[in-house]
This record gives sequence, C-alpha cells and structure tokens, in this order.
Amino acid sequence: MTPDFEKRVLQIVIGVACLVPLSAGSTGVLRGAAWLQHGAVATDLDSHFRYVSGIFLGVGFAFGSCIPSVECKGARLRMLVAFVVLGGLARLFSLAQVGLPGAGMQFGMAMELAVTPIIALWQAGFAKRYLAALRAAGSEAASVVATARAGNTDL
Repeated sequence: MTPDFEKRVLQIVIGVACLVPLSAGSTGVLRGAAWLQHGAVATDLDSHFRYVSGIFLGVGFAFGSCIPSVECKGARLRMLVAFVVLGGLARLFSLAQVGLPGAGMQFGMAMELAVTPIIALWQAGFAKRYLAALRAAGSEAASVVATARAGNTDL
C-alpha cells in the first residue's frame, strides 16, 4: 500500500468513525434525555445530558479536524482518544455497577474502548511510515513532518 493510499484510507476511516460522536452528540443536544427514555425525565438530568452531548459533538468535530494532514495530527488524536477511552471506562464501570446497557450504548463502548485506540495506533505507525517515505523521496516536507512529530505538535 502506498503512503498516499494509506493516508486516504486512514482519513476515510477517521471520517466515518467521527460520524458516531457527531450524530449522537447532535441528537442528544437537540432531543435531550427524553428520547432515550421515551418519556419525561428530570430537568437537571436533561440539562446534564444535553451538556455532555454538546461535549461529545465537539469531540466529533475535533476528530474531524485530524483528517487533513493526518500524518501530523498524532498529538491531537491521542489526546482525543484518551478522552474517549476514559468515557468508555466510565461506561464499563456503569456496566459493572448497574448492568448491561442497550445495544446503542454497547456499540458506543466498543467504539470507545477498541476502535478509537486502534485508529490512534494506526495513525502513529502511519506517521512513521509516511515520514520515512518522504525522507526516502528526498522531500522537503519530511523536515516539516519530523519537526511536528518531534515537538509533539500538530500542524
């Protein structure tokens, strides 16, 4: 697989994956907690649910911001994945305390604890391979990518 092709596939995978927080977050903001319960919920619970949904929506947009120049977005991607995994661990704690949630929440937990870490690992390996390919080609872009990666910063 060529570096440019792998980059495109990784960008598509991240784009598809970020549809989950974008759709769930926007639905939660617009519809509130009642749509999950199919009825009325406490005002404070709905307010908190919409707040957390707004954060989730923001996480989706932040993951989307990693798509361009994905080879240089490792630090940002790892930070977002850490947030998502922490949320997945909280969901896992709920499973242990309260019981098995519905299918949608189980899907979310799988995304949080498996898919996003795999994407972060893929991105890290890809960034190394991409940099090596740029260096091998004698590209001046290699120094830009290497500087971004060494400083643990995003371009």
